[in-house]
Amino acid sequence: METVASRIPSCSPLIPVHHKSMSNLTHQLGIYLHLARASRQRRRPLVRDRLLVLAGATAVQMNLPQIAAYCRREILLHNPRHMLRRWPNMDEALLDEDFQSHLKQLRRRYPCEQAERMLDSLGIQMARERDTYFSDIEYAAAILGTTTDALDEMFGAGDE
Repeated sequence: METVASRIPSCSPLIPVHHKSMSNLTHQLGIYLHLARASRQRRRPLVRDRLLVLAGATAVQMNLPQIAAYCRREILLHNPRHMLRRWPNMDEALLDEDFQSHLKQLRRRYPCEQAERMLDSLGIQMARERDTYFSDIEYAAAILGTTTDALDEMFGAGDE
């Protein structure tokens, strides 16, 4: 049976999504969230939105629906006319061909290797940053400047 996560293009077109390790996805999510935060601080909202789309898609792959919902919400707060408004959540957007096409363009524009170089050029060192958090959701929430409790209040508990 096909799942949403199996339809998301992987960061590397040569590696199928189901073969990507969770630690690689966690690293990828951290990169995109850090770059989105840096873009917000540099007042580059369109770049931030693109990076949040990539982060949201990665969050869906990792089964972190609250992080995906938060990314979607932040995009729509800035740009209520963004194409994400057509779907109630990132999962459903990822099932649509139009959104898949948009995501492929973003992955070509911000491939993982280039995103890592962008992060290095900003002086952001992730190293073993994830190891300091109890879970992937706690890690992602911290980068977004929120907490798991706040996410639970906004979007409900993630284990439902």
